[in-house]
Amino acid sequence: MARRNEAFGLGEVVICLTDLQQRRLVALTEGLATLDIDASVAGWCYRTVSLRIEDADTGVLCLWLPVVDGAERLGVLGVRTRSVDAVRLRRCRMLTGIVAMAITSKRAYSDSFARRARVERMQLPVEMLRAFLPPRTIGNAHVVSTAVLEPAYEIGGDAFDHSLTQSTLHAAILDAMGHDLASGLTTSVALAGCRNARRAGAGLLDLVGTIDQALAQWLPDKFCTGILTQLDLASGVFRWCNCGHPPPVLIRDGRVVDGALERTAQPPIGLPARFSDDPRAVHEMPLEPGDRVLLHTDGVTEARTAGGGEFGMDRFTDSIILATAAGELAAESLRRRLIHSILDSEDSDLRDDATMLLVEWWPPAVKPAQPAAHMG
Repeated sequence: MARRNEAFGLGEVVICLTDLQQRRLVALTEGLATLDIDASVAGWCYRTVSLRIEDADTGVLCLWLPVVDGAERLGVLGVRTRSVDAVRLRRCRMLTGIVAMAITSKRAYSDSFARRARVERMQLPVEMLRAFLPPRTIGNAHVVSTAVLEPAYEIGGDAFDHSLTQSTLHAAILDAMGHDLASGLTTSVALAGCRNARRAGAGLLDLVGTIDQALAQWLPDKFCTGILTQLDLASGVFRWCNCGHPPPVLIRDGRVVDGALERTAQPPIGLPARFSDDPRAVHEMPLEPGDRVLLHTDGVTEARTAGGGEFGMDRFTDSIILATAAGELAAESLRRRLIHSILDSEDSDLRDDATMLLVEWWPPAVKPAQPAAHMG
């Protein structure tokens, strides 16, 4: 890295990656301070995915640039310099791109990044399940799918999946019965069945059928709830199959559209293959430009309050409205305004896995609105 910085004519460089819960930016170099994402200039850069310049010392500036892999935020890169011009800024951006590629290529087989991203030891079921999860955020100029999963070190059976082709976004959320290693195994088999069918070109019905049969064959005493979805990127037609899961939430113009995606409940995944020959039902609805669809597990609304009651759907809906009103990127709305607001609430206690996946769509003919920058 030092030789590359010298070749680029840059000063001291620091690389900071986000921790597992996206609360801190942790430097890859030992001994450097950890930065709070919600209370630092570097964190502002991460939250807004934009350049930020900070007065580091007398006569010295620090340029903070976001390190991203496609739509996924990995962290930030800081460069200390005495002046900024177009050439130096271009070189900083080039270096950031190189860093992103290096991290993405190496983190699959290097433990260094995982160790830096953790603040406590992870339980075995979580270790197994997280090995199967895709990146937190995927997308392009017109669609984004972003997800969070809590508690980060103690989950039992929640998972999410998403994949993007030229024409379709595939997204799914799953919640297995129980909270142990067997639950994680159930979800892992369901994820494998989902991907196996999807990569073979299966439609939603065949995809769910593949998971039903896989669980019935390999884990006959286990089942999971879930929602499997497909979004046509050109038309905005959203198709979904709800298997015993809380219904998706439609967010339009900053408001939750009550009951828009509620349909008659179907059996959980794994049960129909054993007890029923009735076909699954696939529902569809055309989205409007800028619509967001939120999938979530029941651990979100069933978090306990200090008074012993549940967090509840009403408070969850209020959180969604506030998150959308902030005008932030979809990934930031989910991270800060939804999951962290619930986790950090003084009168809520997460007793179950809580997973959320948020999809935002803009048609090819419409340019997505630019989110507002927030210092926080």
